[in-house]
Amino acid sequence: MSRADLLAILPLLIAAGTSLVALTAIAVRRSHRATFLITLAGLAAAVGSLAVAGNEAPRQVSPLLVLDSYSLFYTGLILAAAAVLVLFSYGYMQGQKERREEFYPLLCLAALGAAVMSAASHFVSFFLGLELLSVSLFALIAFQHTELTAIEAAVKYLLMAGVSSAFLIFGLALIYAEYGTLGLAALGGELASGAAPGLIGYAGLGMILVGLGFKLAVVPFHMWAPDVFQGATAPVAALIATVSKAGVFVPLMRFVQPLDAHGRSGLLLAFTLIAVASMGFGNLLALLQANLKRLLAYSSIAHFGYLLVAFIAGGPGGATAAGFYFVTYFATTLAAFGVLIVLSGGGLEADLIADYRGLAWRSPWLAGALTVALLSLAGIPISAGFFAKLFVLGAGVEARRSLASIALVIASAIGLYYYLRILVTVFRRPGAEEPAEAAGRPPAQAGSLPGAGRPPEAGSLPGAGRPPEAGSLPGGARPPAQAGRSIAGGAALAVLTLILLALGVFPGPLFEAIRRWIGGLF
Repeated sequence: MSRADLLAILPLLIAAGTSLVALTAIAVRRSHRATFLITLAGLAAAVGSLAVAGNEAPRQVSPLLVLDSYSLFYTGLILAAAAVLVLFSYGYMQGQKERREEFYPLLCLAALGAAVMSAASHFVSFFLGLELLSVSLFALIAFQHTELTAIEAAVKYLLMAGVSSAFLIFGLALIYAEYGTLGLAALGGELASGAAPGLIGYAGLGMILVGLGFKLAVVPFHMWAPDVFQGATAPVAALIATVSKAGVFVPLMRFVQPLDAHGRSGLLLAFTLIAVASMGFGNLLALLQANLKRLLAYSSIAHFGYLLVAFIAGGPGGATAAGFYFVTYFATTLAAFGVLIVLSGGGLEADLIADYRGLAWRSPWLAGALTVALLSLAGIPISAGFFAKLFVLGAGVEARRSLASIALVIASAIGLYYYLRILVTVFRRPGAEEPAEAAGRPPAQAGSLPGAGRPPEAGSLPGAGRPPEAGSLPGGARPPAQAGRSIAGGAALAVLTLILLALGVFPGPLFEAIRRWIGGLF
């Protein structure tokens, strides 16, 4: 490799080196603070090195990676999100009695896998990045190995990851048998030549899309997501909702564009039905949830349905709208999970909606941050999420994707209810009577994790079905000053809130910048 190639992939090299340095430091001497600082500094350096890599872009680094404005934009977004999660995780992990340090190199490796996927120009590099991401996530989900819910969630994720990878690798084998190449550009050229794929080619494409559908947790491949979100720790659930899903979605856009999917009615119809089903079922099932992490899991399914509207719209408008949506979705989801993380820790998770009753009276700044995040997720006017949905809707209407555009509007209206239901709980005075749907867990559903529909077990949050502990507040919620709170986490939450407020008032500059960076590539 030349010097220019090394400079082009410098962010990936720094992220990989950070995980190795952190592991070496752990082997020499265990120190939670030192491992945290090493990981944070390494991810910050990786984000800063994007300016150096940008000077070499666009550049094809071997047949496997392409470093252009599109891949660098999403690489920066993924690495920045990982750095924010490191900040949130420090206070949260302080409450762990053992094995805290290994969490950080695993998180860094997961972000590296997603970043490699965003720069992939070949299915080999895509699959390597996917497996690096999946294996790291499996270990992170099972990190609290003493919790049965974490082990169950990890096993479910492992089975899902194995099945989806089997579909994906078999599909890739069929594609190679049909066309003799796994390069995205070469494969696009073959399909753009006008010759329709044969039976093997269609079967390969179908199996690839099934594998990617499982990874994205879009309907009908979503069944694993709520249980895994609930069983995983809050920082890991946030990682799955943002970095993991973006790592799969970003190369999907690069993969489908050369396939001329927008000129093939079959593929277009398949993506449209998946988008409509994800928006509809994601929002409808979220209405039934009393667990905040399960609710955010279904919300994530719905939001990737919205993103698929920009995807099927295609062209510069769809790519630009998707880029803006990703920025707002990352900031909004990390802010929502950030409040959950700050209120959690010490082996306890603030994961019931009832745990947030009266939060506005106990911790106004946390309630304010959660309010901004929820309003953005709901797409209330004059919020970052509103403009993100507006731009996606505009791309869909411009491309005449009527069914998907109408479904986006209807699904967004349905989603208002469960977001506003949380806000009602947040601003309810402590001691006030709680609505039945937020006061406890719903009836047990088939396939749900232990504790999802029965009286809480020992160690669950006060107010979730047992008498509050000493020092708890009226209404059964814990005071906000818990192990999950730290200066680093509070600063990250404040910055995310300011970003959401700024994008809700001035979305134009970022939208135009994204249009210049990535719109021209499509």
